[in-house]
Amino acid sequence: MKGQFWIVASIAIALVILSERSAVAQQTASDFVLMNGKVITVDDRFTIAEAVAVLGERIIGVGTNEEIAALAGPNTTMIDLQGRSVVPGLIDNHGHIMEEGPIWQLELRLDGIELRTQALQMIREQAIALGAGEWVFTLGGFSMDQFTDDQSDFTRDELDAVAPNNPVLLQVTREHTFLNSLSIEAAGLEQSNESWIVRNEAGRPTGVIEAEGIRSVSDVRPPPPTEIFEASSMAMIEDMNRAGLTTIGGPCPADYIDRFRAWGDEGRLNLRFFCFMRTRLSNTTNQVDELLPQIATLKPFQWGNWVDMTAYGETVYRPLHDSMLATTTNPSEENLYQWRRIATEIARAGLPLHVHATVENTITTFLDQIELVNREFPIRNLRWALAHVDQVNASHLQRMKNLGMYLAVHTRPTVMGGIYMRAHGERTLDMPPLELIQQSGIVWGLGSDAFEVNQYRPFTTLWWAVTGKMVGGTTVLRQTISREDALIAHTRQNAFLVFQENNLGSIQAGKLADLVVLDRDYLTIPADEIKDIQAVMTMVGGRIAYVASE
Repeated sequence: MKGQFWIVASIAIALVILSERSAVAQQTASDFVLMNGKVITVDDRFTIAEAVAVLGERIIGVGTNEEIAALAGPNTTMIDLQGRSVVPGLIDNHGHIMEEGPIWQLELRLDGIELRTQALQMIREQAIALGAGEWVFTLGGFSMDQFTDDQSDFTRDELDAVAPNNPVLLQVTREHTFLNSLSIEAAGLEQSNESWIVRNEAGRPTGVIEAEGIRSVSDVRPPPPTEIFEASSMAMIEDMNRAGLTTIGGPCPADYIDRFRAWGDEGRLNLRFFCFMRTRLSNTTNQVDELLPQIATLKPFQWGNWVDMTAYGETVYRPLHDSMLATTTNPSEENLYQWRRIATEIARAGLPLHVHATVENTITTFLDQIELVNREFPIRNLRWALAHVDQVNASHLQRMKNLGMYLAVHTRPTVMGGIYMRAHGERTLDMPPLELIQQSGIVWGLGSDAFEVNQYRPFTTLWWAVTGKMVGGTTVLRQTISREDALIAHTRQNAFLVFQENNLGSIQAGKLADLVVLDRDYLTIPADEIKDIQAVMTMVGGRIAYVASE
């Protein structure tokens, strides 16, 4: 009898526990449960889980299939991952993404294309699709070095052959531009004497425009129709989701921000934008005088989780905005003084700073100025970061660590590796020195600086960080890192750099439900396949933003 009593009592207790669990499940029943997967959480322990539960815009549970099944209710959408890997939504800490929206449906992107013949076919197809007279153009994001079949320049004649009825403009990052006869005619270059027009021995423009003329010829294109602004921007956002991107930090055009904010408020925005603040770019001492009082009026972190203002950036003083292809810089004392005047006001106002610095001497002289600012207004808790940092060195890293600074590392060699080799030689193989940066202990993240100077796809970025290869397969980096460290830099550490570490960057209960289901396992596939990873599903804020057609 005594034994039977304990059996009955145990059953009763178990029933009470199950009843309580059922009640909890009904109260907190998930909108989505993703089960039977390999959930790469990228939390502090790099935990691997099986399942995730999502309620509203946030994750409410991460764990085993059994644990997460308890959070399902009768109306929960159950998603069987069938063993697929899941990663946090990828974050780009610095991309010129918002400004691309209005032209996305018009522009021909050659990001990631490895065959020159394929690029020519895409130009032909774009010309047919757009119709006679419409511009076929791409504004960067590719280089001839990425082609594995033929790296020779596009010629005027062959562009005429594939698009005889359309002006063609192909911008190679910021190195040069290719034109066909109709775009040469539209720009009036046959009669022009500009030195940046490359001509043959007979004086005929070849269709190659050197770097100095990029802006002049690009501005000849008509502006995009205003009526396509929304549709084009939304198409771009879907393509970013298809690539696995869910959050962008970077410059945002002031006249676009309100439109994007409205879409966020309406629940129609599936890409988060954390925008740099600035008042106006200054080029002279008088302009700096006008700028300084305005800095204290800037107020970041006022808008929310879809569009917000964060750090001051990316340029402090325009004359010191260096070129990635410069072999060195030699800023004047006067220009450095004006830079420091602005930086001092940024520190006085207690604002974060995210500043462009590429070449070694630029990084050195900026740190000189920041150390002077720091004596008057300590910056340790202001999250000041240097961006791009192609030529950062061990001394720089130690100085930054002492100041409490951070790094936004950019992956332009995925496209510009060959261009860098021509400009910087052997040094390119340590630009940027990822292994040195990783070992420094500084918080840093991966960004693209897309679209003009780089491709935007995060798995191409991760592949480069792990293998050192640019698009097309040429090795352009010897200081590579592990795939775990690369993923952390593109998720959790980037969440810190966009001031969202409590909301984004890892798959954990309480964080926003931004995650990507992959078609193969990032952690175990051969390293050379990382660039080929595709998103099967992308979720942003608890909404399914993209699902692969199959």
